[in-house]
Amino acid sequence: MKELLEEIVKAFVDYPEQVQVRAVQGVEVTVLELRVHPSDLGKVIGRQGRMAGAIRTIVGAAGMTLKKRITVEILT
Repeated sequence: MKELLEEIVKAFVDYPEQVQVRAVQGVEVTVLELRVHPSDLGKVIGRQGRMAGAIRTIVGAAGMTLKKRITVEILT
């Protein structure tokens, strides 16, 4: 899942080498923490959060196929 998130985000940011994803395992949910270059933050979030919502939907749906609950947090 970590690799999937990295590939999705690297496709549309200006600084793909600075994309970092860290997986934090919880009891019921896995949290993927996403860090990008500060100038790419707006691209990742998108207008009114649409891009971030789409990323969360894709990763969440992929997690459901593995029968795992996965959320994405965008960190600054």
